[in-house]
Amino acid sequence: MPNDAPIGPGRPKDLAKRQAILEAAKALFLSLGYGNTSMDAVAAAAGVSKLTVYSHFTDKQTLFSSAVMATCQSQLPELIFELPEDVPLDQVLLNIGRSFQALISSDEAVKLSRLIIALGSQDPSFGAFFYEAGPKRVVAEMEALLRCVAERGLLRIANPLHAAEHFFCLIKGAPDYRLLLGCAPALEGDEAEAHVREVVELFIRAYRD
Repeated sequence: MPNDAPIGPGRPKDLAKRQAILEAAKALFLSLGYGNTSMDAVAAAAGVSKLTVYSHFTDKQTLFSSAVMATCQSQLPELIFELPEDVPLDQVLLNIGRSFQALISSDEAVKLSRLIIALGSQDPSFGAFFYEAGPKRVVAEMEALLRCVAERGLLRIANPLHAAEHFFCLIKGAPDYRLLLGCAPALEGDEAEAHVREVVELFIRAYRD
């Protein structure tokens, strides 16, 4: 029987339960789909009561959003978008590119993308909902970084938002499209590194000229 004695928010035990709920929700959403995943099932998988699930996440949509956000933040934490004075720009972009490449190539991300596409045919609002929960935050962080890059005169970027979108679209490219279609495996190892380096070189050259 789940042990759910009330505790103050932010305490280690409370945070551990929240993480367990997120992990359980992510696994169930990806294996069962959104519609077939219930808050009861998430509670059982996380080893907590349904009341505890609702105390952290007010409804299933909020839980889904939080699971998407947690996945993005674990692979692309906010600190990765900083621009230290002593770190070359290409190294910063390479680190972001590598992390983003790893994120979109993971089994979780591929399953999630396919799930969102399936949900979108039933309810178009899910596409916007997913974008708000994950990709929009990543693009916004990159936009802020590129605005800083432009202000320092490292690259000539008139529209940081568009440049951020260009960068991530280049990283995704044809390899990610083939991966989502199921006709090619994810880029790994030297192949993934070569792809990211090529994109960073192309990006810098495009905005330096």
